[in-house]
Amino acid sequence: MTTVQSMKATRGTETAGGTGSKLGWAAADSWTMTRRELAHWARQPVQVVVGLVFPVMMLLMFSYLIGGGRGIEGNFKDYLVPGMLTMTMAFGLESTMLSVTQDLGKGIIDRFRSMPMASGAVLVGRSIADMLQSVVGLIVMIAVGYAIGWRWHGDFSSFLGAVGLLLLLRFAMLWVGIHLAMVAGKPEMVQAVQILVWPVSFLSNAIATPGSMPSWLGAIVEWNPMSATATAVRGLFDNPGAAGDSWAATHAELLAVVWPVALVAVFFPLAVGRFRGLSR
Repeated sequence: MTTVQSMKATRGTETAGGTGSKLGWAAADSWTMTRRELAHWARQPVQVVVGLVFPVMMLLMFSYLIGGGRGIEGNFKDYLVPGMLTMTMAFGLESTMLSVTQDLGKGIIDRFRSMPMASGAVLVGRSIADMLQSVVGLIVMIAVGYAIGWRWHGDFSSFLGAVGLLLLLRFAMLWVGIHLAMVAGKPEMVQAVQILVWPVSFLSNAIATPGSMPSWLGAIVEWNPMSATATAVRGLFDNPGAAGDSWAATHAELLAVVWPVALVAVFFPLAVGRFRGLSR
């Protein structure tokens, strides 16, 4: 009821003042939906903690239990941590799908669509909340990486550039997740997507160098969007790369921008179109 009352109060105030506009209403509605998503953090702390702890466990497992580092000169953790940061951004697709399918299954999105609000506010609010959660998760992972011995050796502007590329990948995966969630429609279908996300994530240079793989497999790995981001981030952090001399490897920073932008260009309109057609 708090969300609904807030929406009505906001819309009523703008209308009474005579300065309301479609853009202003859309921004107000989107912020209301964002606050609604953020309120879930306090109501579902276990889910939030699990989402933060899982990638940390993965990092510690690959760093101390499984090991690796074939073909890498220097500290393996300097290679591993940027790769795990990239994988964390990709794994966020699953949490986005789960949240959207739960709202669909409970009819919450249908109720929001029946309210006097901007049609895209639900999706914008979802995306903002997920990006904020990703920022928190990224901070936690960077702190844990630093604690286990990982270091970045570039300047602060390069550090910010690396973080920007990671969040750009997360933004792209977010819209992929929103679209797939509306196609799936049920939380149970998220498991089917997990079966695909994990192989694609590991079919990258996040934890192993393409040079340590068969040549045909290494070529595929180098063109993986996650590999582009991981390689570019390693370069900006001034961490060891061992990515190879292919076109994809030598133009990783370009591909780290092109791949996410292309994914957003495809899946954003698909997600919006699917959302508008839910009640048709």
